[in-house]
Amino acid sequence: MLLTVLHPRQVAVAQAIQDHEVEANQLLQQASRYYETSQFKEALRVLERVLQIYRGIGDLSEEGKTLNNIGVIYSTLGQDRVASDVYQQALVIARQVNNRFGEAATLNNIGEVHRNLGEYAKALSFYEQALVISHELRSSKLEGQVLSNIGEVYNSLGQYERALTFSQQALKIRRSTGDQVGEGVTSSNIGVTYTQLGQYPIALKYLQRALSISREVRDSRGESVVLNNLGKLHSQVGQYRKSLVFYQQDIAIARRIGDRRGEGTTLGNIGSTYSDLGEYVKALNFQHQALAVHREVGNRAGEATALNNIGFIYNFQKQYTQALNFHNQALSIRRKLGDRAGEATALNNIGGVYNRLGKDTEALQFYQQALVIHRESGNLDQEAITLSNIGASSLLLGNSKVAESSLLRAASIRDSLRSGLSDADKVSALDMSLSTYRFLQDVFVAQSKISEALEASERGRARALADLLFSRLQTQRQQADGSLATDVRVASLSTHQIKQTAQAQNAILVQYSLSQKQFDANGHKEWRDSVLYIWVVQSNGQIAFRKVNVTPLSKSLEEFVSVSRDAIGVRSRSDRSLVAVPASNPEQQKQALQQLHKILIEPIADLLPKDPNQRVAFMPQDSLFLVPFAALQDKDGKYLVEKHTIVTAPSIQTLQLTRETKLKQKAQTDEALIVGNPIMPKFNETQLSDLPGAKQEAIAISKLFSTQPLIGAQATKAEVVKRMKTAKYIHLATHGLLDSIKGDIPGAIALTPDANNNGFLTAGEIFEMQLNADLVVLSACDTARGDIKGEGVIGLSRSLISAGVPSVIVSLWQVPDSPTASLMTEFYRNLREKKLDKAQSLRQAMLTTMKQHPNPRDWAAFTLIGESE
Repeated sequence: MLLTVLHPRQVAVAQAIQDHEVEANQLLQQASRYYETSQFKEALRVLERVLQIYRGIGDLSEEGKTLNNIGVIYSTLGQDRVASDVYQQALVIARQVNNRFGEAATLNNIGEVHRNLGEYAKALSFYEQALVISHELRSSKLEGQVLSNIGEVYNSLGQYERALTFSQQALKIRRSTGDQVGEGVTSSNIGVTYTQLGQYPIALKYLQRALSISREVRDSRGESVVLNNLGKLHSQVGQYRKSLVFYQQDIAIARRIGDRRGEGTTLGNIGSTYSDLGEYVKALNFQHQALAVHREVGNRAGEATALNNIGFIYNFQKQYTQALNFHNQALSIRRKLGDRAGEATALNNIGGVYNRLGKDTEALQFYQQALVIHRESGNLDQEAITLSNIGASSLLLGNSKVAESSLLRAASIRDSLRSGLSDADKVSALDMSLSTYRFLQDVFVAQSKISEALEASERGRARALADLLFSRLQTQRQQADGSLATDVRVASLSTHQIKQTAQAQNAILVQYSLSQKQFDANGHKEWRDSVLYIWVVQSNGQIAFRKVNVTPLSKSLEEFVSVSRDAIGVRSRSDRSLVAVPASNPEQQKQALQQLHKILIEPIADLLPKDPNQRVAFMPQDSLFLVPFAALQDKDGKYLVEKHTIVTAPSIQTLQLTRETKLKQKAQTDEALIVGNPIMPKFNETQLSDLPGAKQEAIAISKLFSTQPLIGAQATKAEVVKRMKTAKYIHLATHGLLDSIKGDIPGAIALTPDANNNGFLTAGEIFEMQLNADLVVLSACDTARGDIKGEGVIGLSRSLISAGVPSVIVSLWQVPDSPTASLMTEFYRNLREKKLDKAQSLRQAMLTTMKQHPNPRDWAAFTLIGESE
């Protein structure tokens, strides 16, 4: 909204009046400069002086215009009640002097005040009056502004289709009139609407355009609003740390320009993000700050949002009476404002409190009310959350049919919202919606629908990776050098396809999944591992199912995994080195490994193959990704690797797609890239240690391939990356890091630094590659680890598979130098000379190494992920 700058009227008046008009005009220009640079308080001070001048000389028309401009400033500063009083004075004058344009502009401004206060029906009434006059006057610029404001009201009311209709009309007009500031505002509003509709890629496009415009025209307030909207978008897809970055940028601008209302909104959004991260003390602090600001400026809609968020936190802290109190206050305000979307949120959250109180019938009633509203508004994301909650409540009440239909619909919506997202956003989106898939598997288990439960379990894992691999295969079919499509959404496997995969792999598939515990009204994850589900799919397609009750065993499953790793002397994280970590005494070690075997293997031992050469493919979940399956011991003290050939994968579909990747690879040479003991870079100012065993490992393996290894100064990042593009076999014997060097994907491989780079090949860089390798072995520390999410392990192994590698061997912990060199040399001897497949080669290498190094720490770290042949 721009201030009106008037030129002195060339009329014959008394010199005193003329002097005052000249002064007023100069002051208006000064006020305009203050406004345009977001110095609102300074602009207000100058405008008050202008108002005195016009009243002093009796210029009623200019007095009305100045009042309108003063109202703009008060509204911008969040003092909407004061602004409303000033606008009403301006409106009276505009009508008195028959200034139709001024009347329309003031009506629009009064509408904006009511919108800011959450009084949406009043806002629409004033906007519609302004729209009639602006259209009558053919004032396109004002018409575009009013249309945009109407769209924003409908967005606040949850009427998203109507919001888009008005906003798109406004955007067309604002572009045609060259109104860049207006274009930025409307683009931001459209981005918000598409965010609410779950169409995130489209939303991001509009928001990025709005941010670019606001910065180009130096519109600080507009930039603040867009940054806030970008924060909400990233938060909605689970990118919470990213959203905090946007919010912090936003609040800095809001405070600098004195935008109290915007500050209150952002304080609340920061609080909500900390809630999503489980940091409830911080969250509550920010929400109370937001509540105070909203009440100070009279922002009823903002007040309701803060009340709702505070109730949400109290619910998590099990302070249910306080939670209901705050949610009911929020519900009352939303209903008074006619805010249907906000009403639905409050209803959904009240249902969540009743769930936690064990009052599932009452919870279901509130969820059903919320669902009606979400369907009216077309908010698919919120509909999916509420449907999932309805499904869970129905399951608890024993109504499996309603639970099944609700959860299937929720899962279908979740799947549809994945389309078009970036890989990182798909990973986060899946993490946020895991409760839906886990509830669905619980419903099917409750009905003894074992195959359907397996499909549900499969549906909730490694979806983004499946999309990437499928996209790569599609690209290979369509164009030789095409890039990966970002909008591919491949369906999860049916029972028939799962059976086909087991047959094609000639393997027994073992899929683990944890039963869901509780849920909350916004779909956040909170599980327990009291019940572990295990499916075993035979190579002939038969499916068996077992359940393990972990609760009576005194520890959680995650604790059992941790104890087993501690018992064999595994460091939580470090570098490959010669330094050993003390393990537990042999008896303690045996007990820990046997306990985990009792939970994970013993219930299905009768279903596993008698032939030790037949493959068993394990699909872990959550903490089970850290289990050293090879080292698990039965009651007789025999290791699992002694009885079975083991591979792992994040999902059954991953196995299917890595097999297809293998079959569709381009013709390869026998080229091998062998790297050992580069000149080590520094990490966080610490020099990584030399690895003499890695050097010997590389030399020994190179002889089996009749090639020369890259050792020391030869193993630069540039040279290694160049050779990776054509190599069939890639072996990297060096340090591995769990840390994220740059970007969002944790993990890096240490190579020789040079003048152009620091020597670290990151997981993010590998993710962007297109490799044709048949096998990559990361003979380094912790290379199988990373961030464990519903998607699986986000780290080096996933990046390599995404880059087109069907088989990856990585480590579960910090590996000792000398035993690793022996194991790896033996692995390649089995692969090259004995012509064993990859899984059998690794098994035999472990069996040979354990004879000289009996502690599992020295031989059980490595795991084969993906294709074994």
